[in-house]
Amino acid sequence: MIHGDWRSLPEAARGGTVALGNLDGVHRGHAAVLAAAHQARPDLALAALTFEPHPREHFRPDDPPFRLTLLPAKAAALAAIGARHVHALPFGEALAAMGAEGFVEEVLHRGLGARHLACGADFAFGHRRGGDVAFLAEAAERRGIGLSVVPHIADAEGPISSTRIRRLLQDGYPERAAELLGRPFAVVGEVAHGDKRGRTIGFPTANIFLGRHLEPARGVYAVRARLADGRVVPGVANIGRRPTAGGDPVSRLEAHLFDFAGDLYGQEASVELLHFMREERRFPDFDTLRTQIAADAAEARAWLKA
Repeated sequence: MIHGDWRSLPEAARGGTVALGNLDGVHRGHAAVLAAAHQARPDLALAALTFEPHPREHFRPDDPPFRLTLLPAKAAALAAIGARHVHALPFGEALAAMGAEGFVEEVLHRGLGARHLACGADFAFGHRRGGDVAFLAEAAERRGIGLSVVPHIADAEGPISSTRIRRLLQDGYPERAAELLGRPFAVVGEVAHGDKRGRTIGFPTANIFLGRHLEPARGVYAVRARLADGRVVPGVANIGRRPTAGGDPVSRLEAHLFDFAGDLYGQEASVELLHFMREERRFPDFDTLRTQIAADAAEARAWLKA
């Protein structure tokens, strides 16, 4: 379902109706763009066109990680709302230098064979973002391609955007972020080996390094983990740098899964952040930490059952 090269697509992946955008997070606004693409041409296969890496990662590589969804999770979220194909174009020097006219002709028309397009009202593309929605409308019309422009989806606090969702997560409001996403925010990655200290204090954890994910507010969360074998397990997790253990150079998610026994090392897990409980802090010793983790686990269990 994921295609990385517009120049050699199988025929089944061409000629569809295509939703355009960075689509980070695949939030409710993005879902509206896909819905518009489908509603305009329900007879065509629905596709989404996005970029990998995110253009901001290319132009500003020293920025802190900010992604809400990495490609596999993004593709899964797009499939869940109807996309049959995801065109994840490799964003590097060549694509960054391509002009707006060239993008429409080479990528959308010749490459994808798009017959209808949909985008948000602020969509911009091409070298130095030289193409806007007005340009796209004219260029598409010349080629017999339809276009649906979707106004911003908003709630009482303003337009729904990836930037707004990032801010909510960094401020410790995962429930509010979930309302805008249409599902809980999740950290998705491979379970890695830690120092196994959690086992020694009675709370073994599954460790996932955040990598290119946005770092939400550091602290303790009630969570739900979706495992590779399909099981869904509730738990409690800490995001941060483990100051009581001496501090880490990078942040990780450590999830203690309730009533679970098994080896998850090397497997992918998706850990959904459901409720922020407290900030990360340094404890004077591991006995105090153990007591606090027990209290956190009890609080998380109660919240998840409520």
